[in-house]
Amino acid sequence: MSSASQPKGFPRGRKIARQTPIGPTLQTEHGAISPSIAAKKILDFDPRAFLATIGEGRKFVLFPKKQGIFGQGDTADAVFYIQTGKVKLTVVSKTGKEATIGILGDGAFFGEGSLAGQALRMGSATAITDCVVLRIEKKAMMEALHREHEFSDMFVAYLLARNIRYEEDLVDQLFNSSEKRLARILLLLAHFGKEGKPETVVPKISQEVLAEMIGTTRSRVSFFMNRFRKLGFIHYNGGLQVHSSLLNVVLHD
Repeated sequence: MSSASQPKGFPRGRKIARQTPIGPTLQTEHGAISPSIAAKKILDFDPRAFLATIGEGRKFVLFPKKQGIFGQGDTADAVFYIQTGKVKLTVVSKTGKEATIGILGDGAFFGEGSLAGQALRMGSATAITDCVVLRIEKKAMMEALHREHEFSDMFVAYLLARNIRYEEDLVDQLFNSSEKRLARILLLLAHFGKEGKPETVVPKISQEVLAEMIGTTRSRVSFFMNRFRKLGFIHYNGGLQVHSSLLNVVLHD
């Protein structure tokens, strides 16, 4: 994800976002940046182990599938960390139109707007599988960030990466076809580029949700999904399996 003309150490995710806005999770081997010692420390840091030691102000909560974690307009007084499961983030407009803005999995934080002075939730979070979530009160989270520099570095790096992802999502909406947007979302949901292997996407993820995420209709999603399946880019086996060959759709002009 880089250009040979860029100076050493310069953040390299931006140019590829303009050319082919795939997102930082779709880095290829040729575009990967060798991690520095500091970056390696961030990667090696285990937030689960640390968060288990912060004392009062935290608790584990089990949310069954389809249960709301918080709603739009609720008081923003805590940050959440997903131990296991998947969570959907949505927002509803004043006219009642709902949009899905993200699906998060193991190791993801959400609800961090409370740390920036957000008084009320600007969106909703719902469990789309059975979830074990760590709820961390705002005060406890702030104290942990001030006390443990490695945790603070990891958290800031996570937020920056997600902000880049949101910017790339916007570029994707503005310049790419709905077919490319769907392919990109499926690759991101499968964590393509992180582990080198495709994984099963959220079981039974609805085409309505995919349509909301890419800004098109369910019928168009159905049309493209059938095309991807016939071409061998995806297949169904108890869940949706995504193959790396789907990247051809994103890279094709």
